[in-house]
Amino acid sequence: MLENLKEEVYKANMDLVKHGLVIFTWGNVSGIDREKGLVVIKPSGVDYDVMKPEDMVVVDLQGNIVEGNLKPSSDTPTHLAIYRAWPEVGGVVHTHSTFATGWSQAGLDIPNIGTTHADYFHEAIPCTADMTEEEVNGAYELETGNVIIKRFEGMNPMHTPGVLVKNHGPFAWGKDPHDAVHNAVVMEQVAKMASIAFAANPNLTMNPLLVEKHFNRKHGPNAYYGQK
Repeated sequence: MLENLKEEVYKANMDLVKHGLVIFTWGNVSGIDREKGLVVIKPSGVDYDVMKPEDMVVVDLQGNIVEGNLKPSSDTPTHLAIYRAWPEVGGVVHTHSTFATGWSQAGLDIPNIGTTHADYFHEAIPCTADMTEEEVNGAYELETGNVIIKRFEGMNPMHTPGVLVKNHGPFAWGKDPHDAVHNAVVMEQVAKMASIAFAANPNLTMNPLLVEKHFNRKHGPNAYYGQK
């Protein structure tokens, strides 16, 4: 079942290792088949060195295991909440990459202060609010998804395809698992550059015209970046 999507999700998970976003068993990628309403996700706690495409777990949008001999990622309810809320999303990534996690532990948005950021994220990459006692002690992973969705009220999640969960780490998403990983890699680099920039100049500013120019030349109605 969903063998092509399993292979795609497996490769996306391995790309997290290739790009240095995960160590040990940290992190996970999922992908969704919207027509079938099924999600493929990395199994929980399985080392990347031994993981295989057939280890990927298929679940429905309520989290029921449809196929697989292993437990799905413990973050599955967070992924599913994102898929249910935003139908444009085709892939979700969670990591504990160093610089993005540092900003999430600081409880700060990553401001849009450069053209690299603006090429991929229109707004500041937002950080969620503190989770309440009820959220932490209840359905924690589901509530993590809910606080992400709440933070994006009034925002376009496809224009800023990433978030920092306060005191936890980054999530990113995209039109498919590969795109989600791409956005996660860029988010880590943006977080790293912002850390360096603010250390060098805490009073830095950004030209808002550059934000609009760089975002729209890749994503706007008259985008012209790249090949036809």
